Amino acid sequence: MSDEILLVDDEAGLRKVLGLSLEDRGYSVTTAASGTEALDVFSRRHPDIVLTDIKMPGMDGIDLLKAIKAEDPDTEIIMITGHGDIELAIKSLKFDATDFITKPIDDDILDIALKRAKERISMRRQLRAYTENLERMVEEKSRQLVQSERLAAMGETVAGLSHAIKNVAGGLKGGAFVVEKGLDLNNPKYLRQGWKMVRDNVDRIQQLSLDLLNIANPGVPRFRLTDPNQPLRQVYELMQPTAHQFGIGLKLLAGKGIPEMTLEPEGIYRCLLNLVSNAMDACLQGGKCVDSASIELVSEVADAGLRYQVIDNCGGMDQGVQDKIFKAFFTTKGSRGTGIGLMLTRKIVESHGGRIDVVSAKGTGSTFTIWLPRDPLQ
Repeated sequence: MSDEILLVDDEAGLRKVLGLSLEDRGYSVTTAASGTEALDVFSRRHPDIVLTDIKMPGMDGIDLLKAIKAEDPDTEIIMITGHGDIELAIKSLKFDATDFITKPIDDDILDIALKRAKERISMRRQLRAYTENLERMVEEKSRQLVQSERLAAMGETVAGLSHAIKNVAGGLKGGAFVVEKGLDLNNPKYLRQGWKMVRDNVDRIQQLSLDLLNIANPGVPRFRLTDPNQPLRQVYELMQPTAHQFGIGLKLLAGKGIPEMTLEPEGIYRCLLNLVSNAMDACLQGGKCVDSASIELVSEVADAGLRYQVIDNCGGMDQGVQDKIFKAFFTTKGSRGTGIGLMLTRKIVESHGGRIDVVSAKGTGSTFTIWLPRDPLQ
């Protein structure tokens, strides 16, 4: 280890004598008569240890020290100085010289300086090996953790999907039972009721399949300059007849003067439609509208971007439900929901570089807020 030394001195006699002494100690010695020559040799051989005179014509030892450290900071450099140059020797330590020895060179002091240099090299290599080993361990543990998280997520997804399918299967089985009962009793009421149960669960299977496909293969968002109020108005126009039918006050509060923004209007439309549909479900309890039910659709410029809000005064959620609503297969709609809509909504919003928040309280209603940057492509 560290058995090659570059010896630099403008005195040929010292190079000869000290070179032989170093070779007797088992080192492979390369010599240079000047700082410039030493730099050329160092660039080709990169020895771990350099011994250099501190006073030389042209490039002196201090300048050589700086140049070598700039090229390879790990090189151990021992300065050779005369008794009158102690201040220069101390100055060299400030530039990260390993040690200095004085002329005439004492063998014991030289051995101590070389031992110190080799110990520093050894410690540095051990530290590097330890760090590399630690990095490999961290990388391996991280890979194992990611794999475990993926397996856990897969297990959670399978469990949620199994639960959703089980609910649909139960609904279909119940509907089939009612249809069979209607056939046995020749009861049109049972037939209609059973058929509605079957049809609703078939619709749920279709919606579940579409949601799963949208999550698995969302495609590349087709961003383009869009009037931000356009998807909001489209949702309002679509849902207004249903809201009127059930006595829900649906209000459109589209911000004025909002400039065009880079959006995927189809994705934002789907997010807003999902939020409004959920709000309507909250306002319809047992098929009847709660008193003074209202839903507001809001858009406005905010925080150098855009804010959409869907605000209802129906139902509301406690904190436990709020913590779960964006997770896969969690639904508050019982057998009617797939538990994917809000998760997909968040995914679309995040593809725009935005976020979705909810503020809700049991018995007072909910406010869903979508925050979008002005340009998601930046």
